Amino acid sequence: MTLSPSLSGKAEMLAQRLGISYDHLLGFRFAVNVLLATTIVWFTLRALSDSNPIWAIASMVAAADPQPEEARRIFKSRLINVAVGCVIGFAFLLTGRTSEWMIPVALFVTVLVSTYVVRIKVMWRQAPITAAIVIAASTTGAKVGIGRGLHKIAEVVFGCVVGITVSWLMSKIWLVRRSQPPSP
Repeated sequence: MTLSPSLSGKAEMLAQRLGISYDHLLGFRFAVNVLLATTIVWFTLRALSDSNPIWAIASMVAAADPQPEEARRIFKSRLINVAVGCVIGFAFLLTGRTSEWMIPVALFVTVLVSTYVVRIKVMWRQAPITAAIVIAASTTGAKVGIGRGLHKIAEVVFGCVVGITVSWLMSKIWLVRRSQPPSP
């Protein structure tokens, strides 16, 4: 059920008239999703005086999908892998030992935990990315680093939430369906 069946119907009729395929229409709706979600993320974080919302925007794009079921699956997988990266990144920070080898070793451990323990392949790369964000933010010291790491993770989660929310809302406003072949 859509909130605006007339908009979906008009879009489908226009797509048929112009010979636009389902995949092209889905791609266009994804572009609209990204436009709306980027606007929300950018202006919200700028209003909160966040100096660089690029992590949130990158996360929003990664979590958004024009198909709500896929967006939900990506969102769940991304959040689980963000949690894995956070835990391992913070564990390495809390050891209090810093060295040039901290990030490579932490990413190695994070990939092993993500692939062999958690085993959620969708967005599994997010775990080591998150660990790197947490640890790299700590270059000014562990206490400040933990705060910066939490801030970056909050940006990532905010971007994901905006991405899935816009995807879900757009699927209610503008449902893109595969056209059925005419009956014989």
